[in-house]
Amino acid sequence: MSLNQQEFQQFSHLELLARQVVEGFITGLHKSPFHGFSVEFAEHRLYNTGEPTKHIDWKLYGRSDKMFVKRYEEETNLRCQIVIDSSSSMYFPPVEKGDDTKENKITFSVKCAAAIIELLKSQRDAVGLSVFSENMEVHTPARSTNMHTKLLYSELEKLLEETPTQKKTSAVKALHEIAESIHRRSLVILFSDMFDSGSDNEELFSALQHLKHNKHEVILFHVTDKKLELDFDYENRPYTFVDIETGEEIKVQPSEVKENYLRSISTYKQQLKLRCGQYRIEFVEADVNEGFKQVLLPYLLKRTRMM
Repeated sequence: MSLNQQEFQQFSHLELLARQVVEGFITGLHKSPFHGFSVEFAEHRLYNTGEPTKHIDWKLYGRSDKMFVKRYEEETNLRCQIVIDSSSSMYFPPVEKGDDTKENKITFSVKCAAAIIELLKSQRDAVGLSVFSENMEVHTPARSTNMHTKLLYSELEKLLEETPTQKKTSAVKALHEIAESIHRRSLVILFSDMFDSGSDNEELFSALQHLKHNKHEVILFHVTDKKLELDFDYENRPYTFVDIETGEEIKVQPSEVKENYLRSISTYKQQLKLRCGQYRIEFVEADVNEGFKQVLLPYLLKRTRMM
């Protein structure tokens, strides 16, 4: 679809990018990678003689010796809550403003989120946005109006403009808060490196499990710089490593710590993937070095084939 100058001025750079990605993706696609929940349980009522028996709750009959029928309410549209970690670690590796050739974790996450918003908008589905670091910074309920979509793009643009320093992560607190705030069954898509500043792993895994509250479908995009953060691929020369969430510095030769670092990060990642499997949370490995299109589009195509 071509845009004239007047149309161009109606959209932000991010929204235009999202439109281009989604238009390219849906060309020739026969079904969506995201679907609404077709029916949702509402209540029980007593079974009337002569009715079809397919909706009888036989488990309840076994407990009460009375026949009850499950009643459902139709759910035609999807509700999606996009959750983005905006702590300082998500701004790694450093990227110069205006440099579109490289992506750090936050630009990767924002571009993916924008494309998903555009895709869901084309389906007339409702989308909300939650952004957290130490505290909840943005939280909007899922809506499907054009004005609301503009608001979401505006909030995403702000994340690209920021260069926060020593902004810690409190994922545990935020994820519990988000889980409690989404009352209707939804799709929850989380973008995070899952590095929490002040909590142990068990607390973090428990917060992830809480996102499954109310039977939500949860997808975790585990956003990392694989080369530097997972493979610890540095030249063997002295470095000063700086914790960008606390400002703490350490001078070290990479070869001196690489073995222990790789063991620790590998153990943590395996635990994270294992817990996601146990909680039925879809785990998507997202390496910023591949670029958001090369991660997002194959993933969406994979979903369409599975549905």
